[in-house]
Amino acid sequence: MAFPVDLRRCQILGLAGTTALALGGETAGALPVRELIAPASARAALGLVGVYFGVVLLIAAWALLGRLIRGPEPPTPRTLLLVLAVWSAPLLLAPPLFSRDVYSYLAQGAMVDAHLDVYAHGPSRLGGPLADEVAPLWQHTTAPYGPVFLALASALSGLTRGELPAGLLGMRLVALAGVALMAAALPRLARHSGADPAAALWLGALNPLVLLHLVAGAHNDAVMLGLLGAGLVAALGRWPVLGAVLVTLAALVKAPAVLGLAAVVVLQVRAGRRPVPAVATTALAAAATTIAATAAAGTGYGWIGALNTPVSPHNWALTSLLGRATGAVLEHLGSDLAPLAVPAWRTLGVAAAVVAILLIWLRLRPRPVYALGLSLAAVAALGPAIRPWYALWGLFLIAAAAPSTSVRHRTAALTGVLALSVLPSGSPADTGQLLLAASGGALAAVVLWQAHQAELAPAAGRTA
Repeated sequence: MAFPVDLRRCQILGLAGTTALALGGETAGALPVRELIAPASARAALGLVGVYFGVVLLIAAWALLGRLIRGPEPPTPRTLLLVLAVWSAPLLLAPPLFSRDVYSYLAQGAMVDAHLDVYAHGPSRLGGPLADEVAPLWQHTTAPYGPVFLALASALSGLTRGELPAGLLGMRLVALAGVALMAAALPRLARHSGADPAAALWLGALNPLVLLHLVAGAHNDAVMLGLLGAGLVAALGRWPVLGAVLVTLAALVKAPAVLGLAAVVVLQVRAGRRPVPAVATTALAAAATTIAATAAAGTGYGWIGALNTPVSPHNWALTSLLGRATGAVLEHLGSDLAPLAVPAWRTLGVAAAVVAILLIWLRLRPRPVYALGLSLAAVAALGPAIRPWYALWGLFLIAAAAPSTSVRHRTAALTGVLALSVLPSGSPADTGQLLLAASGGALAAVVLWQAHQAELAPAAGRTA
């Protein structure tokens, strides 16, 4: 017998999950340096168990909500937006989770506010409490972000005067604004693509990766995706210049969004405009926006060179894994080519991504939203670095335009795996921490099973 599903049950279960996440994060999250707790301590261990307990509850609530959406009386998009707000609420005041990137954002914003060149110097040049919060690996790394995001971070720095609690809350509110734009864009994009708006919201906005990494982690990918979605909606509404402006602003947060300009052009052509004027209008709007935004931010054009910002030497990107494996083999053989293995594989990855994007657009040009989603997924998968939240680049638009239920199911399965792949502190895991995380997840599974059995017992009695 299937587990009973209703909207209230999903709301409560998801709220319990994000509440456990927030509470566990108080001792196991990406805390400020002065509040860090030794991973081996009892409090940190209990927090880690609590976080993974919450993650599994959240995934279960999301899966049950998916069943409800596929049922005979699915919830409306407005109802789903309320569920998103309920699930997000406990995370608003929680410490950063799953990454310390938000501290880098604050330090880089303070650097811009202090008229330091973030494209020439890392946060170590800033010094002081904010710079101390940045992970050692990135202390001397220049900013990889565009002038639009740095202008936002600088404005936030000015408003909060460098105070860490206010800065963290402000950055999370910025991320929430991006998630709100994503949620607002999804139903319109889904209707244009012939997809179910409720299913699009379920997969693209209520997704655990959105809550874990865009809300709890306050990643600037939320701003990029929100502006990208808004730009595509504007282009659908016969405002192609506004669409190009918004998509360009998204690309000036993080560069991958620049692929959205291709979708803006295709949408114009599909609306009856000739290709040459469509390309020219989009290019001019993008160029003007880039010049104006860069001048307003005052950061200069160093962001172009920042596209080559180094990535972690130990990241799990496919090309990096292959490069390290090839390098190890060459080193074992005594070859002098071993140091070239990682750069060579990364170059091949970029070339493969370009080829994949061209093939995607040749085949799916009549479906620009879906083609863009697959293209961004290819960039994330074949790029030199990968993080779980990078999957949202493509997933957001695939959710809006998935051509079949099977595509959504496969994407949802990937979400479940990625949601469990990072520790709440954002640090590499050791064996003890993995065991604690597994214990938290197992405890949640036991609780869910017991709830399932308790629901079945009365039904079995009535049958007897």
